[in-house]
Amino acid sequence: MKQSLFESRHKAEWEQFALVLEQLEQGKEAERVAGFPSDYRRLCQHLALARERGYSSFLIDSLQQQMLRGHQQLYRHRSRLGANVLSFILADFPRLVREQWRFVLAAGLMFFGSLIGIALLVYLFPDLVYNLIPAEQVSEMQGMYDPEAGHLGRSAERAASENWVMFGYYIMHNIGIAFQTFASGLLFGLGSAFFLFFNGLMIGAVAGHLTHIGYGQTFWAFVVGHGAFELSAIALAGAAGLQLGWALIAPGRLPRSEALRLAARKSVLLICGVMLFLLIAAFIEAYWSSTVGVAPMTKYLVGAALWLLVATYLLFAGRPRHAPE
Repeated sequence: MKQSLFESRHKAEWEQFALVLEQLEQGKEAERVAGFPSDYRRLCQHLALARERGYSSFLIDSLQQQMLRGHQQLYRHRSRLGANVLSFILADFPRLVREQWRFVLAAGLMFFGSLIGIALLVYLFPDLVYNLIPAEQVSEMQGMYDPEAGHLGRSAERAASENWVMFGYYIMHNIGIAFQTFASGLLFGLGSAFFLFFNGLMIGAVAGHLTHIGYGQTFWAFVVGHGAFELSAIALAGAAGLQLGWALIAPGRLPRSEALRLAARKSVLLICGVMLFLLIAAFIEAYWSSTVGVAPMTKYLVGAALWLLVATYLLFAGRPRHAPE
């Protein structure tokens, strides 16, 4: 391809890239900043083609200067992205949880209420567990938490050296539950409410049954640590789903599509925080909760500290020091 044709074909792209580049260098928020990385990569491809085809040094030098300036801006904005992520974790996410406290409270009551309620019922009426969970699955749970089994929270054939395998399994399993609870909120919130109750019933039934048969110490020592993050994440995923459902039920003066779009912005941010919680929970579950060489009392103390940490983080992180939020 002749240089003149190459320049005429891509001149508009280079001019647009130069305009965005100038805006970024002046500290302005360019309209196309989101597409800047892809535009930068395309400019690099054009520079490589110009060199390969032996185009004039004037064109090559011009493209190279833009490439070097673009590299500086790309690096600077990537650093800003890291700062934004850190800000979200340390302040924005807990603020959002408190802002959406009504949905969080509703989801928490559905999930933890059903969990505690069915756990007490199964403990008092043991046969009730078989109305909720198949006998084969109940037997499998008993094998996982048998004090004499020599393993904890995993099947006998899975060795402790495979913790990294369990870490990946826990992430995929828990994220699947959280996403299901969140996305089903599009069914006018009924789906999220169902999965909050369902998961609460399943977890509570297992807890009540194992406590009744004398396996409570191994079970509670296993779940108390990662449960702070995992159970909180399920409730928050449900809150995000309920928010979507409420936007469809009561859109106010907005069209339902617009109300849903606005609600989805905050719901998706909530889910980002949920993913972080589930990642932490999976790590704790794989590398700490399943450890058999730690005294149960130590696990209880660590678990209590983690529950306190989660509560403190969600209630107080990101608050102004001298002014109410």
